[in-house]
Amino acid sequence: MARDTYPHYHCSPPVIATTKAVLKLNKFEKGKDRGGPSECGNAYHSNEEMVVALSIGWFKNMAHCGHRIKVTASSKSVYAKVVDECDSIYGWDNDHNYEPRCSNNIVDAPQAVWNALGLDQNIGMKGITWSDE
Repeated sequence: MARDTYPHYHCSPPVIATTKAVLKLNKFEKGKDRGGPSECGNAYHSNEEMVVALSIGWFKNMAHCGHRIKVTASSKSVYAKVVDECDSIYGWDNDHNYEPRCSNNIVDAPQAVWNALGLDQNIGMKGITWSDE
């Protein structure tokens, strides 16, 4: 599929008590998957930090910055701080490390979150639920 034909998402599914999402493995360090620094605080984060990025509709123009969310996979839950958006509108440019746009249901997380949930990082994506805490 040509990069210009990928969908653009301006919204995400409604946030409910247990919102279904896809956990995507991503690196938040300088020069890695995320491209530039995080939207919240204009900083990079270690892959050992319990942080996440939410799809643009859930991120709500920085409204979730600094909030903790509960991420649940396979009956195990962890808490992580929202530090960035997973851009569902733009992509394929230097600001986004030439990565494609996110879907509207993504929670990006580094190794620390995957490890705490006991997930195999080799799969790269996993169905989860998340909630505001």
